[in-house]
Amino acid sequence: MKSAQIFIHTGEVSGDLQGGLLVSALHRQAAKRNIDLTVVGIGGQQMEAAGTKVLVNTVRLSSIGLIEAIPYLLEGRQAQQQINQYLLDYPPDLMVLLDYITPNVAVGKFIRKHLPQVPLVYYIAPQQWVFSTKRDTQNVLDVSDKLLAIFPEEATYYQQAGANVRWVGHPLVDILAEPMPKHEARAALNIAPEAQIVTLLPASRKQELKYIMPRMFAAAQQIQAQQPGVKFLVPASLPDFEAVIAQAVRDYGLNAQLVSKADGQRAIAAADLVINKSGTANLEVALLNVPQVVTYRLSHLTGFIAKYIVRFTGKYVSPVNLMENQPIVPELLQWDATPEKISRAALELLTDEGKRQQMLAGYRQMRKAMGEPGVCDRAANEILDMLPVTRI
Repeated sequence: MKSAQIFIHTGEVSGDLQGGLLVSALHRQAAKRNIDLTVVGIGGQQMEAAGTKVLVNTVRLSSIGLIEAIPYLLEGRQAQQQINQYLLDYPPDLMVLLDYITPNVAVGKFIRKHLPQVPLVYYIAPQQWVFSTKRDTQNVLDVSDKLLAIFPEEATYYQQAGANVRWVGHPLVDILAEPMPKHEARAALNIAPEAQIVTLLPASRKQELKYIMPRMFAAAQQIQAQQPGVKFLVPASLPDFEAVIAQAVRDYGLNAQLVSKADGQRAIAAADLVINKSGTANLEVALLNVPQVVTYRLSHLTGFIAKYIVRFTGKYVSPVNLMENQPIVPELLQWDATPEKISRAALELLTDEGKRQQMLAGYRQMRKAMGEPGVCDRAANEILDMLPVTRI
């Protein structure tokens, strides 16, 4: 049997999820090719559970924004030095860069300089393509022998920029091909069929507990004042967040139930509405056919830099809207992310059946743009095709 080693470099909760799905597919497809595959990398528990030898858990080091990244700089630099040394000591046959823009560009350039024989595949290019500068685009091109795109617009953008691109579809299609019925999710969580349920998804990064959760919970407080029978479900994306979220629920006086990460998908499927921070979870909610309001906020300084110095001009940030480049879900970002605006948008979706049906119709259209099931296996085969034939 032939053998090969692949190194996967990613971070954050979403990168760990996508990495875990990819690693499982890589093992499936490698077995069909009679390849004894070893996967090493950085990521989190999902990747480890799928069979990856995880050198560094990077999920807890994730952040968005210049100021927000400062607390993790030293630990991140130390981790990168450890990873670079491992790559020199044990060069992989192929390197997969998954999302995680700044660390991935850095390690990709390191590979180009010190291990130029190692092919580089970029899977799930960060959403720099939405508001990219020429420098951002060139950085991705510099570290990509092949780019595997999950958004149609992403594939078009990078193809026009000169990249070797394959559009494979979005990996969430593989795990949410059949939405969980609401009645089934409610039965599993002991929730009455007639209950009014709003699920809150405030954070997958530590900074979001500070910048997003207070406004989201204040909005929930206003919703509760107008809809006294409402009940909130709050899944914790990381165990470390549970105590902070529980205390915030008490502080805001919410009629809320904390839900374990294992029941996170049920908490979404059981809901009449989700109030969601922007990210991959937006697509999960859409694939489960639950209306949602999307919000995001960074520090005032980062927001100022983005608006007036970087001059961010992207029309949308939510993956749901980016999939079709249409305003399917409302986005309340930075200075618009106020409790009043969030609660107003949420109450409209809770009480206006026309608006709910309009959003669900948008979801159906979005679903077509996500591709057919088998995304992870298609991506895995594209990656395995890049293995040097002399090594397998």
